[in-house]
Amino acid sequence: MAPVSKDTSEDAPVKKRGLMGKLLRGVVYLLGAGALAAAGFAAGFVYFANPLSPEKGVLSLIEEAAPATEAPTDEHATEDPEAPHKVPKETPEEDQFVTSYYTFEDPMTSNLAGGKGIVQLSVSLSTQYDAKVFEHVEANKVALKSDMLSVASTFGQADLASQEGRQKLADALKDAINARLEQIEGFGGIDAVFFPSFILQ
Repeated sequence: MAPVSKDTSEDAPVKKRGLMGKLLRGVVYLLGAGALAAAGFAAGFVYFANPLSPEKGVLSLIEEAAPATEAPTDEHATEDPEAPHKVPKETPEEDQFVTSYYTFEDPMTSNLAGGKGIVQLSVSLSTQYDAKVFEHVEANKVALKSDMLSVASTFGQADLASQEGRQKLADALKDAINARLEQIEGFGGIDAVFFPSFILQ
């Protein structure tokens, strides 16, 4: 029969410390595993339970901060016919021609029809053609002045007392000037006649 060994007083504390160490290590491992499991569960809950991923969350914040006017418009969206609509504003077209002016240096004085009264006026011309027209006027101003005096003498004082009568004189002078330029130069080109000064006596 084999002899039964008995713990001596020196071996008992060593075995007790070894058992306690193993128990402590086991508890630490269990606590560590529990902590890892809890962290994994929390991360999974946050990720899967939240309907918005981090990227979607950021996008939703941007969309909330953006003004409503910057929202993209849907070309195919149905519009309410009763709703007010913007009316496009028409922009004026640029003038295709530049108006130029010419003024005779000296005013002209003419007797009026019927021998009663005189008219003293300065005459300006306008054209939308090039400078060649006024070169023709300058070259033929003696003949043009003579024609204008002849036309002015056909108007009476009563004719020139109204704005309408003065406009008729301006139109008659324009026709006479263009007729003379066409006769001499082959082209008229005067668009309108103006009176910077007009004295009726």
